[in-house]
Amino acid sequence: MPNKISAVGVLTSGGDCPGLNAVIRAITKTLEPEDVEVFGFTAGFTGLIENRYVKLDDKMTSGLLTVGGTILRTSRNKPHKMPTADGGTRDMTGAAIENYHRLGLDALICLGGGGTQKNAHRLMKEGGINVITCPKTIDNDVWGTDVTFGFDTGMSIATEAIDRLHTTASSHHRVMVVDIMGHNSGWLALGAGLAGGADVILIPEIPYDLDVVGRSLLARMKRGKMFSIVAVAEGAHSIDEARRIAEEAAGEKKKEKALKKELQHTKEPVSAILAEHLEEVTGLETRVTSLGYLQRGGVPTPFDRMLCTNYGVRAAKFALDGVYGVMVGKHGEDYLPIPLDDVVTKKRLVPLDHPWVLSARAVATCLGDEIPHGYKG
Repeated sequence: MPNKISAVGVLTSGGDCPGLNAVIRAITKTLEPEDVEVFGFTAGFTGLIENRYVKLDDKMTSGLLTVGGTILRTSRNKPHKMPTADGGTRDMTGAAIENYHRLGLDALICLGGGGTQKNAHRLMKEGGINVITCPKTIDNDVWGTDVTFGFDTGMSIATEAIDRLHTTASSHHRVMVVDIMGHNSGWLALGAGLAGGADVILIPEIPYDLDVVGRSLLARMKRGKMFSIVAVAEGAHSIDEARRIAEEAAGEKKKEKALKKELQHTKEPVSAILAEHLEEVTGLETRVTSLGYLQRGGVPTPFDRMLCTNYGVRAAKFALDGVYGVMVGKHGEDYLPIPLDDVVTKKRLVPLDHPWVLSARAVATCLGDEIPHGYKG
């Protein structure tokens, strides 16, 4: 039998995301009846470092299931790279660990995406503290789980936007290019594009050819389809860009850093470049719509509410059972403890043979690398 625990810390880190409050609620409601105090640190790891927290209880978390954002607020600050007044950074890992022990915490539950998983893992390794994480991001790119919370909501919002753009595109015979979040993974653009019936979907995992995209739209026009929707993931890049990045980078780590740096410079004009090229090729007015932070806001979908409740309950149960150093991962209908040692070394990208990719190709969606089979000939 695990030792009886008495106090657990909770924090939300990284970008805001629908469902964070629902997880906080589930953790608190599961632990309070077990006489476990729940400390909610404000502004992510900053609150832990500066010893700023609120005591969470049933009254405070009541009604949070449907509330967007996070009552604890969030930040992207990292314990080992805390910003300083002079514009530099300082390692404050020691302060975070000290406050963990000062409050008598038995475990720290961190809700966040890939960066949060790594920061929690670093605290665990350097401070020897008990850590549990839950995978949060609309990007759906955290390894070790079938789905991250917030993804379904983000995909639903992006799909609704594509639905609305269809009416404008068809009424004016336009090409509508839609910017969709996702960082360096294509789950969000692929899911929303497929659900919204986008004619072209461009994702980071499949470098695109501008000429192929243009020819695909021309093929649609020849069949009397005088408008098109192009869904573009923020990390999408052309075949030429991918080749140049690969040639300039040596080793996997440098390659990843080079890709991130390159995408920071290219992700903004990608849609503009596409729009200009496609308007020239098709002769149709082409407009760009960037959904931006709309995708991360609002209330979570029913699916995410249930998912978040399950994540929160399981994280609390792991704490009660003394299961630490893990992320709660959804696998089928089960919620399993996934070692953080594994989670932080991998990223969940879209496999080229994923059913969504295969379905998109089957229904004549252009993925930027080849003319859809239905448009050939």
